[in-house]
Amino acid sequence: MSIQQIEQSSPEGAADKRMVLTVHASSLKGRGNISCYNAYSEATDLPIVILLHGVYGNHWVWMNMGGAHAVYERLRESNEIDEMLLVMPEDGSYYAGSAYLPLRNGFNYEQWIMEDMLETVLKRVPAASKKSRVYITGLSMGGYGALRLGAKYASRFSGISAHSAITTIEEMRIFVEEDLSIYQCENPNETDVLHWATQHKAQLPPLRMDCGKDDVLYGGNVEFSQQLKAAQIDHTFTTSEGGHEWPYWNRMVEHTLRFFDGIEHQAV
Repeated sequence: MSIQQIEQSSPEGAADKRMVLTVHASSLKGRGNISCYNAYSEATDLPIVILLHGVYGNHWVWMNMGGAHAVYERLRESNEIDEMLLVMPEDGSYYAGSAYLPLRNGFNYEQWIMEDMLETVLKRVPAASKKSRVYITGLSMGGYGALRLGAKYASRFSGISAHSAITTIEEMRIFVEEDLSIYQCENPNETDVLHWATQHKAQLPPLRMDCGKDDVLYGGNVEFSQQLKAAQIDHTFTTSEGGHEWPYWNRMVEHTLRFFDGIEHQAV
């Protein structure tokens, strides 16, 4: 682990059930931020749901723009899902987006998520433990991160969900101005989601995807679903009305929370 220091908000200083963590991590060569919701639950071994943001975003967008915590509370109040810990890390603040990759330049945004961020949560949130099952989801670039990290580290996750996902690194060109050479990694297959999904096919946890029919990434999602089918990789892909926008993601995150809750119930 490459954590050097952790700054933690107090229950009095953070709103609602939120804990905000700032981590000095060598994987980032600097500081990274994490928002956690339901952080002060008295439960133990809560499932950890990682929500990855998209290009331009940061750790606060899933709550402050997407209202993910409000969706969670609504489902909890009606007893439609059990307790979870929502964990919303930043991507590392590399240009318009890091794509959560281990870059050749020495910035390891994959290590930030898979090691430093998770270890920080386990250290500072008593409701989470090494017994907690871990789930991963995200939107757009975060959907790409969820798919790639979920497939590469398949045995470490209990479920994967992706909303409006970038499915190839080339699709980052739609959103970023920088040349895509900044996303070069040591492993030439590193950015290829299908490569990791195929390589770890036997270990893949339950997988779902969705994309709005008016989304600029709709065609890529349809094609990726077809590639998964051709590789005989079990998954669910749904489409509905909507574009690449927060109202769509606010609506669809409910499906992700229900999906993960269903896996939790099967695991009991």
